[in-house]
Amino acid sequence: MAKLLFKLHQVPEDEAHEVRELLAEHGFVTYETHAGFWGLGVSAIWLRDDEQLSDARAVLAQYQRVRTQQQRQQAFQGERRTLMGQLFAHPLRFIAMVLAIVVVLLVTLVPFLMLMV
Repeated sequence: MAKLLFKLHQVPEDEAHEVRELLAEHGFVTYETHAGFWGLGVSAIWLRDDEQLSDARAVLAQYQRVRTQQQRQQAFQGERRTLMGQLFAHPLRFIAMVLAIVVVLLVTLVPFLMLMV
């Protein structure tokens, strides 16, 4: 009986492609299912041979460790998304956003503040 090996729900396409290639390289016989139009099914990669399950999971665990390290390195090397970083990177856009927020707050709160007067 087939065993669920890897769920594809909300997995980036590049990762799904790498997992498919990795499993094929190691000779695991798999098939895929899709969630369908209404999303009621399970999008996943299934392993046909139960005896290969522990080996396949070990290969996937190693892949996930390597991918996690790569993604963390890319995140640390990327642009810092702090408030001050955005201010220095795009000062006009930052000021425009702050002004837009102030305008929305004023339009929202002024009627209530007028009731208090």
